[in-house]
Amino acid sequence: MSDVLQELLSLLKLEAIGVNRFRGHSQDLGFRNLFGGQVLGQSLSAAMETLPDEQWVPHSLHAYFLRPGTVQDSVEFEVEIVRDGRTFCTRQVTASQNGKAILTMLCSFQQPEEGFEHMAPMPQVKGPDGIPSQLELARMFRDYFPERVRDIYTADKPIEMRVLDPVNIFAPTKKEPLKYVWMKADAPMGDNRTEHQTMLAYATDFNLIPTALHPHAVSVTQKDMQVASLDHSIWFHRPFRMDEWLLYAIDSPAAAGGRGLCRGQIFNQAGELVASVAQEGLIRKVPAAGKPA
Repeated sequence: MSDVLQELLSLLKLEAIGVNRFRGHSQDLGFRNLFGGQVLGQSLSAAMETLPDEQWVPHSLHAYFLRPGTVQDSVEFEVEIVRDGRTFCTRQVTASQNGKAILTMLCSFQQPEEGFEHMAPMPQVKGPDGIPSQLELARMFRDYFPERVRDIYTADKPIEMRVLDPVNIFAPTKKEPLKYVWMKADAPMGDNRTEHQTMLAYATDFNLIPTALHPHAVSVTQKDMQVASLDHSIWFHRPFRMDEWLLYAIDSPAAAGGRGLCRGQIFNQAGELVASVAQEGLIRKVPAAGKPA
């Protein structure tokens, strides 16, 4: 297992600091604030620490980002056991920094069972072979990044992501609000189901909201753009592995009121829909004089 993958798996594991209370470290990915996917993955990890046994699997989570997090501070998680039923159980997680909530999440778990099945078809797109990764592209355009984040953006990544027909973030042009991303862990992982699930939660926060910017020819790198996740939902449909290629098919059906809505479907290479995602984010163009309160 690579060092960067091991680092991510360690980041998603938490330290117990009390009854149903946990602490997680923070990681600087070069963004203006703490990466929301980190808090999502850690919150799911915290909830799973309180389950009655290992048979329970997550089937959905719904989170609101309440305040920007900082990369300098650790994150504390408090889990409320809302319900323990025979086939479903529910947890509410509050993630805080310095005594203030930055995220609240409600997540539900289920005992595995058989039932009716149907699913949307997988989009007919090129496979991952031969597509340059986001890391390779970042290294090609290394000198375009601000010096402060240059080394972070071009460092080895624990999850390899390959985008079909990527946007030039330094000179964006108008495109349809669609994006297809192949992603997988950069090295083989073990069979710990929790690690695959929390890593998927972490990974789903990449690439979503920027898709809502495509029709407007703007980019998250522009200084006059304020972009942030407002909420995030995931539905887990079928088992999957993060060390095998997954297709993240993203679209943005609407933008209004300074917000953009994005949806994602995640397929394995066999064409099975393994998870669905939805997120609304802030996409606000601000005056040069400064950002609104």
